[in-house]
Amino acid sequence: MSPRRVLMPLGDATEALDTFYPFFRLPEDGYEVVVAGPEARLYHSVLHEIPPNSDIPWDITQERPGYHIRAAVAFRDVDPTDYCGMFVSGGRAPEYLRYDADLLDATRSIHGAGKPIACVCHGIEILAAAECIRGRTVTTVAKCQRDAEQGGATYVDRETVVDGNIVTARTWHDNTSLLREFISMLRESNT
Repeated sequence: MSPRRVLMPLGDATEALDTFYPFFRLPEDGYEVVVAGPEARLYHSVLHEIPPNSDIPWDITQERPGYHIRAAVAFRDVDPTDYCGMFVSGGRAPEYLRYDADLLDATRSIHGAGKPIACVCHGIEILAAAECIRGRTVTTVAKCQRDAEQGGATYVDRETVVDGNIVTARTWHDNTSLLREFISMLRESNT
């Protein structure tokens, strides 16, 4: 039986709801979430939302400070064999995390082993950079459609998409269906 640990890579500007919902939900099913970052330290989350009924409308999300979360391990110290899956959250963090060679190596290793990977919103930038979505069908926040397509994937605008060992969702609004599918995949891979 595989370990019951799920790797959650993040950095500053990780989206709060993309991150904290799975951080607390996965342990309810017996999975330990191990947060990893560029360094083992405290990170800042952010809240992304288009405010309703704004006097001057925004065509992109506003960003406000959110909660803090501690990474227990640095990317360079991650042993992918210690994990049964991976949850890639969104926010602005993936924009710079996708350049971290250690994170990309760990992502490729987990993907190559066929372990379940869940990804929401801008997290697709990490999977694209790690070349894990080529030939797959995925969803993501609409403004990351090009990232998915440049990574070799077919983009669809659906709540949740499962393709092989990867399950993707658009935004935190899709957390319920994303986690339902991901937990099902984790259970199946641990039998």
